[in-house]
Amino acid sequence: MNIPEPGRVHSSPLLLEEVLEIGAGRWPHRELLVHGDHRVTFAGLETRANQLAAGLIAAGVGPADRVVLLLPNSVTMVEAIFAILKAGAVFVPLHTGTKRERLVSFMNDCTATALISGVQALREIGDIRAEVPSVTLVASVGGDAAGATELAHLFVEDAIAAPPKRITSADLACLIYTSGTTGQPKGVMMGHDNALFAIRSVIRSLDNTEDDVIACGLSLAHSYGLYQVFMAAYFGGKVVLLDSLAYPAAILDAIERERVTGVPGVPSLWAILLQVGLDRHDLSSLRYLTNAAAPLPREHLERLLRDLPGISIYCMHGLTECKRTLSLDAAAFPDKHGSVGMAIPGTDAWVADPQGNRLPNGSTGELVIRGPHVMRGYWGNPEATAKRFRPGPTPGERLLYTGDLFRTDEDGYFFFVSRMDDIINAGGNKVAPVEVENVLHQIPGVVQSAVAPMSDPILGEAVKAFIVA
Repeated sequence: MNIPEPGRVHSSPLLLEEVLEIGAGRWPHRELLVHGDHRVTFAGLETRANQLAAGLIAAGVGPADRVVLLLPNSVTMVEAIFAILKAGAVFVPLHTGTKRERLVSFMNDCTATALISGVQALREIGDIRAEVPSVTLVASVGGDAAGATELAHLFVEDAIAAPPKRITSADLACLIYTSGTTGQPKGVMMGHDNALFAIRSVIRSLDNTEDDVIACGLSLAHSYGLYQVFMAAYFGGKVVLLDSLAYPAAILDAIERERVTGVPGVPSLWAILLQVGLDRHDLSSLRYLTNAAAPLPREHLERLLRDLPGISIYCMHGLTECKRTLSLDAAAFPDKHGSVGMAIPGTDAWVADPQGNRLPNGSTGELVIRGPHVMRGYWGNPEATAKRFRPGPTPGERLLYTGDLFRTDEDGYFFFVSRMDDIINAGGNKVAPVEVENVLHQIPGVVQSAVAPMSDPILGEAVKAFIVA
C-alpha cells in the first residue's frame, strides 16, 4: 500500500505532534476523535492542543521536562498529550488506578515537572508537592483540588498557531513505564523518531486508509492504546474512544453506531465477546481485529474466524521497548495458526542462543529485534538498559533482547513459547505456561485460563492452573 508521507516545508525529520498539525491542514473538518457525546475534528484538536501548549509554556514547562498524566481515556487526555509534545516536553502517562505511594515513586524517578490529573484522583492522593520537589505545576481536570490549578484555566484562547519547535526528532517524546511483571517498573524512553517509525510500520501492516474507524477501549496509558490515536491522526482516520474494555456491549454498540472498521484488543476481550454472541449485532463494517499483549488461544482465534467471516485477524507481538515486532494475518495463513507471523516492515527479528548467536529456522531461543523503533533504553537505569539493549552492527544502533522465548518453524514464522522468566521447572522438566493454557482452552466451556508455578516439596515447582468457565 502507498501510504502518503506527511508533507513538510523543510527537510528536518518529523516530530510526533506534527502528525496532528499536518492532518489538521489536510483534513481540518474531518472527525478524528469520538468519545461519548464529544466529537472532535482534526482542526478542533489542533487548536485546543495549541492553546494548552501555550499555557503550559507560560507556566514554566520547558523542553525535555517530564509531565505526568493521570487521566482516563478522554478527549482531554488526547489534548494534553499533543499539548505537552508541542511544548517540547515529554509526556508520562500513568494508569488512573495508580496509588499515591506509587505515583510519588514514578514522579521522583523521572523528576517530573508537572502533573495533570482528574480532580477526584487528586483529592484522594492529596498534595504531593512536598514529596516530589521537582514539581512546579499541578493541574486538575474537572474541578478544584488543594494545591492545583484547574487545567481549563491554562488554555490561552488567542494562541491558535502551534508554538515554535524547540526540539528535534532525536529528543524524547514519551516515557512509558512497564507493567513491572518482571520486576520493578522501568521508564521506557521513546524518541519521536522511534514512535513515528512504529506508527508507519504498523499502518503498513494493517493496510490502514482514510476510511478506517478504530474503536479503542485500551488504556491510553499503555502503548497499545496510545498508538491507535497517533496512527489515526497519521492516516486520516477516526478513533472512537471507549472508557475501557470492561463493557463488551459498549464496544459492540460502537461498532454498529460508528461503522467501525478496526478493533484492537486482548485475549480477555475476545473471550468475553464470544460469550456474548457476535451474531446479535451488525458487524458488517469490520475489516480487521488485532490481538496483542498476550497470545490469543487457538480455539478462540478459530471461533472468531468462523463467526466473523471475511475479516482479517492480526495476531501480533510487541512490547513497550519497541512497540510492535511481529504480525500475522491469521485469515490469510490458516496453516500458521498459533503463530504471530514475521517481522513487521522495516524490522529484523530472529531468535538467539544464550550467547547471543543468531539461530537458524526451526530453533528456539530469545527473540531479538533490530529496527528504528527500538527505544532509547530505561530512564535512569543503565544496568537494566545494558542488559536489554545491546549494541547493533552499525555505530549507535541498539538491538533489543526481549526476554521472550520463541521458536521458529522451517518457514521462519515465529511462535511464542513463554517469557523467559516464566518458565516453570517441574522436577527438571521445563514447562511453558502458555502451552498448558492452549490445551486448557480446547476444553469446551473454558473462557480464560492462567498457569503459574507453585512450590512443591518434591518437584521444586509444580504447575497450577486457574480456570474461568
